[in-house]
Amino acid sequence: MFVEVRNLHKSFGTQKVLQGLSAKVYKGETLVLLGGSGGGKSVLMKHFIGLLSPDEGEVFVEGEDITEMNERELSKVRRMMGMMFQNSALFDSMTVGQNIAFPLRMGGEKDENRITKLVRESLEIVRLSGQEEKMPSDLSGGMRKRVALARAIVDRPACVLFDEPHAGLDPITADSIDHLVKDLQRDHQMTNVIVTHEMRSVFRIADRVLFLKEGIVYWEGTPLELQESTDPELKNFIEGSSGESWEN
Repeated sequence: MFVEVRNLHKSFGTQKVLQGLSAKVYKGETLVLLGGSGGGKSVLMKHFIGLLSPDEGEVFVEGEDITEMNERELSKVRRMMGMMFQNSALFDSMTVGQNIAFPLRMGGEKDENRITKLVRESLEIVRLSGQEEKMPSDLSGGMRKRVALARAIVDRPACVLFDEPHAGLDPITADSIDHLVKDLQRDHQMTNVIVTHEMRSVFRIADRVLFLKEGIVYWEGTPLELQESTDPELKNFIEGSSGESWEN
């Protein structure tokens, strides 16, 4: 077990987002979080890394309850996880190499040779070797996503959290992101947690799927079980997300 959440409740003002949600993330798996807008997917993922604290409930990472940890203790937990944000969140004033090195320097790394080595290796993993000196403005949307992924993995985390990694990408570029996700899992034994609405990708990369509705886990299972489900809620969501019959 890598992450386990128990009976999570989270509200923002009068809006109840998580309402007693319990879930597990297993080491080495690719877990996809599905559900409609406001179902709690991104809020849940932010609890995994301690960016949000629950109003009630527990969050365990590697068996340790992180809900009562201070920022110093949380920083150790966060080093085990990388996060790839929906809009890439690159610093436009920094080069590609500087963007990727940013979390290393923020974490206190002083060895410039090690920083250079890790940046170069991360760019190799995402197939952007030699792009260190380019500026984000010189990159395509797909390349920006890959730089964001390189930054997320530069410190070799045990787990990567992806928030809508396919947003704004054409199908071919989205496919390339999927291949990188599976490469991380297969070649580097990384655990992946992904929020996405791209159903083609779900069936391609997921080992397990959680479907969130009204702040709880409404359904969980494998992509095959999802494809074979006759539940009207699931069928309507999948057909609406893919724009076509979910059996295709």
